[in-house]
Amino acid sequence: MIDDPIVEEVRSHRQAHAARYNYDLAAIFEALLEREKNSSRPVVNRPPRRIAESLKADIPPQFVLGRNSSLPRIAPDG
Repeated sequence: MIDDPIVEEVRSHRQAHAARYNYDLAAIFEALLEREKNSSRPVVNRPPRRIAESLKADIPPQFVLGRNSSLPRIAPDG
């Protein structure tokens, strides 16, 4: 594999960012939410896209959530 300096730089920044939060995904997520909240840029929340019926046959059933899904739904806080 060819060493790409741009990829190496991105990986280095990602590693440093994860280390800053002791590799705790919940802490990283909370920090990102806080950064988003304090940003002056608009946040766009788009609804999920529907999958075309022709593509659904290729998706394993455990990854398809429907109205009759037995998987629990997680309600958002707030």
